[in-house]
Amino acid sequence: MIAQLTGLVGQVEADRCVVDVHGVGYLVHASTRTLSALPSPPETARVLVETVVREDAFLLYGFADAAERDWFRLLTTVQGVGAKLALAILSALSPGEVAATIAAGDKAGLTRVSGVGARLAERILTELRDKAGKLPVGPGVVLSGRPVSAGVEGDVLLALAGLGFRRAEAQPVVVRILARLKEAGAGQEADLDVVIRESLRELAR
Repeated sequence: MIAQLTGLVGQVEADRCVVDVHGVGYLVHASTRTLSALPSPPETARVLVETVVREDAFLLYGFADAAERDWFRLLTTVQGVGAKLALAILSALSPGEVAATIAAGDKAGLTRVSGVGARLAERILTELRDKAGKLPVGPGVVLSGRPVSAGVEGDVLLALAGLGFRRAEAQPVVVRILARLKEAGAGQEADLDVVIRESLRELAR
């Protein structure tokens, strides 16, 4: 199986690109996030690859980092989420935003992705809620279920921004919730998913 390609970036389209490795051009399907991170052709790029072998095709899916690749693998374990839809989700939401959406149980956040209906969004939330916290979500984002660090306010605001909330309206709510949770926990740190869920509840009022 091909796990990584390092070569010259060739043609880049809306959902795929060509990576030339020593004269052999590999067609790699990717999210818009990964494609936008590639250098301009014909510069050299390193792309992590997930190989999918079907009866009628040998397909390569590329990722700019391990977090996106791991989320692709997890999303495609859900019935009804194929490789194409998983890439669509990762094009609309970063790994950190996917994690935050699942941690908060935000079905509306998923249905904003083209191809994800209410029933499928519910299935994704149900099946991945306990698994999401075990995956990396990228630099600067704390995993669901792990202790929140001193930078939690910024992490929560980043997640809420990805869900469409303006910083000006979200920040006072987050600060208030952090203070309340800290007082209720007698100095213990809260979990990130709790902070996001409470913030969404108040912002929805």
